[in-house]
Amino acid sequence: MTTLDTGIPLFVLGQGTDPHSERGVDCPGELPPASDPDLVARAVKAKATLGDRLFVLGHHYQRDEVIQFADVTGDSFKLARDAAARPEAEYIVFCGVHFMAESADILTGDDQRVILPDMAAGCSMADMATFDQVEEAWDVLTDLGLADVTVPITYMNSSADIKAFCGRGGGAVCTSSNARRALTWAFEQGEKVLFLPDQHLGRNTAVLEMGFSLDDCVVYNPHRPNGGLTDQQLRDAKMILWRGHCSVHGRFTADCVDEVRARIPGVNVLVHPECRHDVVTKADQVGSTEYIIKTLEAAPAGSAWAVGTELNLVKRLAAAHPDKTVTFLDRTVCYCSTMNRIDLPHLVWALESLVEGQVVNQITVDPETTSWAKLALDRMLALP
Repeated sequence: MTTLDTGIPLFVLGQGTDPHSERGVDCPGELPPASDPDLVARAVKAKATLGDRLFVLGHHYQRDEVIQFADVTGDSFKLARDAAARPEAEYIVFCGVHFMAESADILTGDDQRVILPDMAAGCSMADMATFDQVEEAWDVLTDLGLADVTVPITYMNSSADIKAFCGRGGGAVCTSSNARRALTWAFEQGEKVLFLPDQHLGRNTAVLEMGFSLDDCVVYNPHRPNGGLTDQQLRDAKMILWRGHCSVHGRFTADCVDEVRARIPGVNVLVHPECRHDVVTKADQVGSTEYIIKTLEAAPAGSAWAVGTELNLVKRLAAAHPDKTVTFLDRTVCYCSTMNRIDLPHLVWALESLVEGQVVNQITVDPETTSWAKLALDRMLALP
């Protein structure tokens, strides 16, 4: 076992360890217990002291030591809406990553404060599309006379600045659950879509769900002049995909699918649409985090599943369904390093600071950005 600079263990399987031993339900990858046994009691006490003034949100990818203190769990947009539905909560502690806390701040009231227990909990995908980069790309499209027929759509996993850019540009936000509806709406408004920041979700939705070809899609690289594309490629493209990806879902390969099918006869491969196109095309089922959860809940006893999504969730699903074989799609196990920065010590520190009247790590989005970003979110909510 080695340890990354994040302090998160990295487990490499396949060297004397078989997660599908005779028991057949093991899911590999163990995080060590909290170093301070008093932390759980301290978290319980602080949460009880704050009472209804506090509302704790826990994303599905959080570790168990944190998720046990969440008032609600879910994906990023669901959690932000749950926070907005609790106007009596003075403090919203978001156990997730930075863009999620921004969304919560956008949707909650001015008198509510959103706290991220560790400010280092970012998102590599969201960081792959900065406001200046996207503005520069839009200038390229404007110079080619294409901006007027291009609708910007951003995945929920993006910064408030990018959501606001889409709001100003007549576009909208989408989730992995409603990406097809958002793209259908976008093509009713224009001839092209600039899809931010996850190229894989955009490509998989356009090609596998909407009938576009791979040739209709081009990848815009913000680190190269003109996005690394010719003017003609931009004119011909229907989907202009930003060169971004999820560092967790992007690690799965087609070889992972082949290997798990050879190792576990009859296994069902279930992956998130943030995975690469060749992985998604080899999978049996593809869907959002909520889809993955519901699929395993409905699966028959005795069935076997290899799941391509973040490991904390896969381990939780394996524990919740002992009558089924649930394993991680890749034998090399790695957690989302930024999501795992939210640990019990940081959560306890944030809660105890609130008890003492000190608001730490508050996430705030300025009023103008909030207004445009909320417009993009409202357009998504208005989708049929």
